[in-house]
Amino acid sequence: MTKKEICQQYIQLLEKGATAQLIDLFTENAIVDSPIYGLMPASKFYRNLASDTINSELKLLGIFEENDGDSIALYFNFKWTLKTNQLVDFDVVDIIKFDDQHKIIHLKIIYDTVVARGLVKQLAS
Repeated sequence: MTKKEICQQYIQLLEKGATAQLIDLFTENAIVDSPIYGLMPASKFYRNLASDTINSELKLLGIFEENDGDSIALYFNFKWTLKTNQLVDFDVVDIIKFDDQHKIIHLKIIYDTVVARGLVKQLAS
């Protein structure tokens, strides 16, 4: 698969909450850098996300790829229903870095956390 096809698959799996299949897209030591969950191994991040989520609806708005690089930026809308039944709706950019086998080695998530941060904080209470 091409990097672009892997990104499209990533969006589909994220929307379905298919944690094991999502983790399979990453290298064993891959890192996710999230504004809410912080910096952590991809496997831990997606398990945490799944445990906090009832439903996700994603709409891909764009894929931006370096011509000769190893990174792609995904721009999408994320309607995230937390386990408290609260909805967080935001646009997000994921910057994905690949190894030479087209496995994800690093993912940086960028979005405005004003609403999400408070709601996710309530989950821990």
